[in-house]
Amino acid sequence: MGSTNNKASARKVKDMVNHPEHYTKGGIETIDFIKAKLSGYGYRAYLTGNVIKYMSRAGSKGDKLEDLQKAKWYLDELIKESK
Repeated sequence: MGSTNNKASARKVKDMVNHPEHYTKGGIETIDFIKAKLSGYGYRAYLTGNVIKYMSRAGSKGDKLEDLQKAKWYLDELIKESK
């Protein structure tokens, strides 16, 4: 029973990290709009700021694991955009 709750919790965290429902309203995911408007250096700076934000606040404003996963998401995106 415990592992089922952990799996459901992990799916919820993953959704909140990768594609939060509140960021997909209006037909475009917010990150895609930001990327289109800030392309290049501006977008990479935005990603860097979010890595710093989520690493700095991890555990202070809610679920520490979720904050760390969000930081990782932005870092992975930054790495992809830097290639």
